[in-house]
Amino acid sequence: MKIRACVCILLVAMTLSAADISGKWSGTFSGTNATGESRQATAFVVFKQNGTELTGTAGPDEAQQFPITKGKIEGNRITFEVQSDGPLYKLDLMLDGDHIKGDATVVEEGQSLKGKVDMTRVK
Repeated sequence: MKIRACVCILLVAMTLSAADISGKWSGTFSGTNATGESRQATAFVVFKQNGTELTGTAGPDEAQQFPITKGKIEGNRITFEVQSDGPLYKLDLMLDGDHIKGDATVVEEGQSLKGKVDMTRVK
């Protein structure tokens, strides 16, 4: 019984100690398109965090945003999807203080392309 109570307390403490990433983040998206050309673009995300659940919007800038779906944060790992007017973006990122970076998979017309995301918190 004591072990179960300790485990429950530990799990609650871990959830409460998770960093709150709510707010605006900006940076870059880089990758290679279907023809092999390198591409770099801006990235802008507005996170709304409720425990481990993430919602909000993401897009190339603050004016052009699309809803975040399937968003979650577990420890320092952030995952979410964004369906733009064309491609679906699947992101698997790592949080390090006020810096987020990681991998993006872009799915469009049956093809998957890989990219990188690098963002910092907007102050």
